[in-house]
Amino acid sequence: MAKNLEITMLLDFYGEMLTEKQRSFLEYYYDDDLSLSEIAENEGITRQGVRDAIKRAEAQLLTMEQKLGLAARFEELRRGLDEINECANTIYEQNMRYGLSREINDATARIRAIAQTIREL
Repeated sequence: MAKNLEITMLLDFYGEMLTEKQRSFLEYYYDDDLSLSEIAENEGITRQGVRDAIKRAEAQLLTMEQKLGLAARFEELRRGLDEINECANTIYEQNMRYGLSREINDATARIRAIAQTIREL
């Protein structure tokens, strides 16, 4: 996973566990795409101070993920739901091509709906 995407995702999962300042700096840097100099100017601190704060916050996010693994579990669940959807689509297509059982169509529609509901949680 690209570092920017990884940090952004970890910020979504663990951002509330950071200090307000750390979270703000990461959001400015990753979400708003501000440079270290721009953040420093807006916050009235040095560029090096911003860099150090961002590096510490990134390290905290990575440590939380190593210990809790929530983002990894989420990605695994998402991949599993994609696979369930693909299987339901294959069953539906095969049923339409070879058998046309209403029960199978209804079951595949239900599987897809359940997977979508879980994805939206």
